[in-house]
Amino acid sequence: MSACRRAGRGGSPTAVLDETALSNDERCMVPVLTGTSHAVFVSAGGGGCHVPEVSLRFFTATGELPACGHGTVAALAFLAEREGGRDFQATVRTAGRTFTGRVTRVNGQYEAAFELGPVDVREPASGDSDLVLHPLGVAVDTLVPGIRVATLGRPRLLVPVSTRSALATLAPDFDRLRAACDRLGLLGCYVYCTPTAEGRTTARMFAPSIGVPEDVANANSTACLAAHLAREGRSAISVDMGDALGIPSTITAAAWSSEAGPRVRVGGTAAVVHVVRL
Repeated sequence: MSACRRAGRGGSPTAVLDETALSNDERCMVPVLTGTSHAVFVSAGGGGCHVPEVSLRFFTATGELPACGHGTVAALAFLAEREGGRDFQATVRTAGRTFTGRVTRVNGQYEAAFELGPVDVREPASGDSDLVLHPLGVAVDTLVPGIRVATLGRPRLLVPVSTRSALATLAPDFDRLRAACDRLGLLGCYVYCTPTAEGRTTARMFAPSIGVPEDVANANSTACLAAHLAREGRSAISVDMGDALGIPSTITAAAWSSEAGPRVRVGGTAAVVHVVRL
């Protein structure tokens, strides 16, 4: 599957498989063998009121993840393709979360969205962000106030920069960045430009700690950004990613407040691009 495509192009290549009797080490080999950053294993069950229930597990080459946003988009599209018809809905279970996923088929592609939350957003501890900014290569004069630690499954650092050129020219030292993220218990770093008045922006996600130096599309981090910006009065964003890798991707997210904290709906467009036998 190709998840979070932009105008019918690009998207994050994601391996989607039915649940199978593989060890965790063997599951970690699937992204390597398929040339993807992530693999999603889908276990479809029953469900009430004609709404199927599915369980998802996510793996990179280095291990299992508790959640993966673009992997969820890919899995929902995979299930909708199998189901046929224009619209599809399922109850989705991942590690520690249950939510509803919805898909609409449009011109041979699948527009998938699902609700996440709550998202925890906080300021980093004193000095923590400095440990990450140096290996990230973010120049002090391009940094915008508002660095946050956002947690959705695992914590990550949200880093705002002033211009698209500052974002595009980032060249992290991945060994040092991984060491800093490991020390702070971070999934990685999501660097983004301040959104326009219409909510459009650009971002790059660096996650060497999970074996993904740069992610083509990262929906969960985009959801975290939406939760953070909702506190500043922005309700919806559209984020372009993957351009530095030559694979254009776009993720949409909308956030609102609840008693438990910010909740987010995130989504993207996906399509089946290859069928591979392993």
